[in-house]
Amino acid sequence: MNPPIPSPPEIVRTKIVATLGPASRAEEAIRGLVEAGVDVFRLNMAHGSLEEHAESLARIRRISDELRRPVGVLADLAGPKIRLGELPGGAIEMVEGDEVTFIRGVESGPAGELTVSYEPLVDELSPGDPVMIADGTISLVVTTRNTDRVMCRVVQGGTVRSRQGVNLPGVRLSVAAMSPDDWRHAEWAAAAGIDFVSLSFVRSAVEVKLLKELLRTRGSAAKVVAKIEKREAVDNLEGIVEAADAVMVARGDLGVETDVASMPMVQKRVIRVCQRYQKPVIVATQMLDSMQHARRPTRAEATDVANAILDGADACMLSGETAIGEHPRLVVEMMRRIARETEKQYLADRWRYMEGRFMAERGTAGVPVQEFLPAPEFLVAGLHPITQAVVDGASRIAGELDAKLFVVASKSGLTAIARSKRRGAVPTVGVSDDPATLRQMSLYWGVTPLAGAAFPDTAGLLDHVCSWGLREGRLSRGDRILLVAGSSFGTGGHNMALVHEV
Repeated sequence: MNPPIPSPPEIVRTKIVATLGPASRAEEAIRGLVEAGVDVFRLNMAHGSLEEHAESLARIRRISDELRRPVGVLADLAGPKIRLGELPGGAIEMVEGDEVTFIRGVESGPAGELTVSYEPLVDELSPGDPVMIADGTISLVVTTRNTDRVMCRVVQGGTVRSRQGVNLPGVRLSVAAMSPDDWRHAEWAAAAGIDFVSLSFVRSAVEVKLLKELLRTRGSAAKVVAKIEKREAVDNLEGIVEAADAVMVARGDLGVETDVASMPMVQKRVIRVCQRYQKPVIVATQMLDSMQHARRPTRAEATDVANAILDGADACMLSGETAIGEHPRLVVEMMRRIARETEKQYLADRWRYMEGRFMAERGTAGVPVQEFLPAPEFLVAGLHPITQAVVDGASRIAGELDAKLFVVASKSGLTAIARSKRRGAVPTVGVSDDPATLRQMSLYWGVTPLAGAAFPDTAGLLDHVCSWGLREGRLSRGDRILLVAGSSFGTGGHNMALVHEV
């Protein structure tokens, strides 16, 4: 008697990025997070030593191999974050209307005299400039400046602690894009085989290109993620998106550097530009923040995650929720649940929209084309126009034939990105013999990475995919799959779309 065919697994297309920290870096905790649905782990280089990050990386790789599930790793460079120096007693109280002073040096003076990690600050502030502390909860305004100090008036007070962050919305600083620590951490990431490296506080495309060149010269194939969290980045958005491999809407500092009331529309704009350029985009910060302690999110948080997915985010990121929170696995399971329910409605709405569009175009009844989208405005960087055309055409065919899988054979993963940005309802499988490519595909919306050898022909590739699909419950006998590959698997281009019946 043949064994029963397993039920199809739950498919969640939106990817989950989780930050490792004290609450989650143990081996069993990492395994639990992968089982719960984490696709990419974030190593926050602003905290912890390189030795600790190396240990976390080794655990992730080991668990990924054991579970036979490619998992990406993102090294998040701290960037030129300005922080307060050490304060007397560790904290001071700022009262509205009081005056405080920023002075040069590394040690704070008497009460009310503060230092920061960026010494030229005294030279680059001017009267009227805003100064925000502790994620914008405390605000100052510059009143006067002389050669060695800047005086400020407290507009909104509160308790200020040592090493808290300082934001200067709208102030153009001469600080370098990468600190010496960032350079050191980027070189470590290159040597360690990290999959993604994110650049904090990006201001221009030049800074993104600088990091890409550093990684390239160190022999790294890591993808560069540009974090949008400064007003200058919003002003230079299109150039930054074009230069980057992926983008992160880093809403923590972004909500301080820009008017918090405008931030939702900034988020939508960033996602929209990433769609035009076919770049993966991550939405981050406080997505399920209350679950650091609570076992359920607020209704506003659940709605926030859903709206990010509906806007077109490829991935949602958890920060403190998994790094220091009380329920790391539970919060990942909750994000996955929200994504699953949102995608159901998203795909159903798209079906109705595409059905109406299809009927209007043909002027007659026919099969709805759930996979059809307008041609992208820009090609995936490095992707041949023929490959893009094949992906576009195959996506439409997959919908018309009610295919159960859309298979992309890709050495570099570029074709998988093109397919991902089509937002197709038919689940996508990205096959590659390159472990780094498989891990990077873990960030692409709707793409399931599948390891496969460099098969000499399509027959071997199809046998591999079908065996996997039957074993995992993704396929049944008689199902159709759509394959996009080169005329011979392993060739440099994708010039063939093939329909196969299992």
